[in-house]
Amino acid sequence: MNNISVFLFGIMFAATAGAAFAFMWKSMSMVQEEMNKPKTKIPAPHPEMEGVEWGEELMVVNFEDEDEGDGDVIIRK
Repeated sequence: MNNISVFLFGIMFAATAGAAFAFMWKSMSMVQEEMNKPKTKIPAPHPEMEGVEWGEELMVVNFEDEDEGDGDVIIRK
Protein backbone atom coordinates (compact mmCIF):
# COMPACT_ATOMS: atom_id res chain seq x y z
CA MET A 1 0.00 0.00 0.00
CA ASN A 2 1.24 3.44 -0.74
CA ASN A 3 0.69 6.52 1.40
CA ILE A 4 -2.29 7.80 -0.61
CA SER A 5 -4.22 4.55 -0.08
CA VAL A 6 -3.55 4.64 3.66
CA PHE A 7 -4.60 8.29 3.82
CA LEU A 8 -7.84 7.65 1.88
CA PHE A 9 -8.60 4.65 4.07
CA GLY A 10 -8.09 6.76 7.21
CA ILE A 11 -10.29 9.57 5.91
CA MET A 12 -13.07 7.15 4.92
CA PHE A 13 -12.83 5.35 8.27
CA ALA A 14 -13.07 8.65 10.17
CA ALA A 15 -16.04 9.75 8.04
CA THR A 16 -17.86 6.46 8.62
CA ALA A 17 -17.17 6.52 12.36
CA GLY A 18 -18.29 10.15 12.58
CA ALA A 19 -21.50 9.45 10.68
CA ALA A 20 -22.28 6.46 12.91
CA PHE A 21 -21.73 8.53 16.05
CA ALA A 22 -23.88 11.38 14.70
CA PHE A 23 -26.65 8.91 13.81
CA MET A 24 -26.60 7.33 17.30
CA TRP A 25 -26.58 10.76 18.97
CA LYS A 26 -29.56 12.00 16.92
CA SER A 27 -31.49 8.76 17.50
CA MET A 28 -31.00 8.92 21.26
CA SER A 29 -31.94 12.59 21.39
CA MET A 30 -35.16 11.81 19.50
CA VAL A 31 -35.94 9.01 21.98
CA GLN A 32 -35.36 11.38 24.90
CA GLU A 33 -37.69 13.97 23.34
CA GLU A 34 -40.43 11.36 22.94
CA MET A 35 -40.00 10.22 26.55
CA ASN A 36 -40.28 13.80 27.85
CA LYS A 37 -43.51 14.57 25.95
CA PRO A 38 -46.66 14.59 28.09
CA LYS A 39 -48.81 11.50 27.88
CA THR A 40 -51.86 11.97 25.68
CA LYS A 41 -55.09 10.03 25.76
CA ILE A 42 -55.34 7.63 22.86
CA PRO A 43 -58.66 8.05 21.04
CA ALA A 44 -61.01 5.11 20.80
CA PRO A 45 -60.29 3.02 17.70
CA HIS A 46 -63.97 2.84 16.79
CA PRO A 47 -66.99 4.98 17.76
CA GLU A 48 -68.72 1.99 19.36
CA MET A 49 -65.68 1.43 21.61
CA GLU A 50 -66.00 4.80 23.37
CA GLY A 51 -66.55 4.30 27.05
CA VAL A 52 -65.21 0.75 27.06
CA GLU A 53 -62.50 0.33 29.68
CA TRP A 54 -59.29 -1.58 28.94
CA GLY A 55 -59.66 -5.26 29.84
CA GLU A 56 -63.46 -5.18 29.90
CA GLU A 57 -64.99 -8.43 28.64
CA LEU A 58 -66.98 -7.73 25.49
CA MET A 59 -68.12 -11.14 24.28
CA VAL A 60 -68.05 -14.66 25.64
CA VAL A 61 -67.91 -17.73 23.42
CA ASN A 62 -68.74 -21.06 25.04
CA PHE A 63 -67.71 -24.16 23.07
CA GLU A 64 -69.19 -26.74 25.45
CA ASP A 65 -71.45 -29.36 23.90
CA GLU A 66 -75.12 -28.95 24.64
CA ASP A 67 -77.45 -31.84 23.93
CA GLU A 68 -80.64 -30.34 22.58
CA GLY A 69 -82.38 -33.71 22.51
CA ASP A 70 -83.14 -33.60 18.81
CA GLY A 71 -81.02 -36.66 17.97
CA ASP A 72 -78.26 -34.84 16.08
CA VAL A 73 -74.81 -36.36 16.22
CA ILE A 74 -71.95 -34.06 17.25
CA ILE A 75 -68.67 -34.92 15.54
CA ARG A 76 -65.39 -33.47 16.75
CA LYS A 77 -62.04 -33.70 15.02
